[in-house]
Amino acid sequence: MTSTFQLHPQLQQDCVMVGHFALCQLLLMNDSQYPWFILVPQVQGLRELYELSKDQRMLFMEESAYLAEQLAVLYQADKMNIGAIGNLVPQLHIHHVVRYQTDRAWPAPVWGKFAAIPYGPAQLDEQLLQVRNHLARLH
Repeated sequence: MTSTFQLHPQLQQDCVMVGHFALCQLLLMNDSQYPWFILVPQVQGLRELYELSKDQRMLFMEESAYLAEQLAVLYQADKMNIGAIGNLVPQLHIHHVVRYQTDRAWPAPVWGKFAAIPYGPAQLDEQLLQVRNHLARLH
């Protein structure tokens, strides 16, 4: 959104770029145990949702709700976990994790539960293609 926006180095390391919405970058967490996506508003210096302008908050909520609904349909989720913690990565970013009653961490949160298992190259390509094709608003 702004030319000075820079993605936090930890998010760059842990994630793969999926695309952009009007306000947010969409990232895929490189952990094949869960379909795990992260929205990052492209506004430099944000730590909390309330720091977005009113119009940005409304746009963020629209993008987040759209993403959650589309992921729930695409992956046939039992539950969508959406959260902004930011204790380790202070840049505002919001996790959207598809959950299943059969997943490894259920019913606990996924954060810090198990070490990440990165996608293999073919698996990552398939995951990115599938979600990019499903999200009509993504560019």
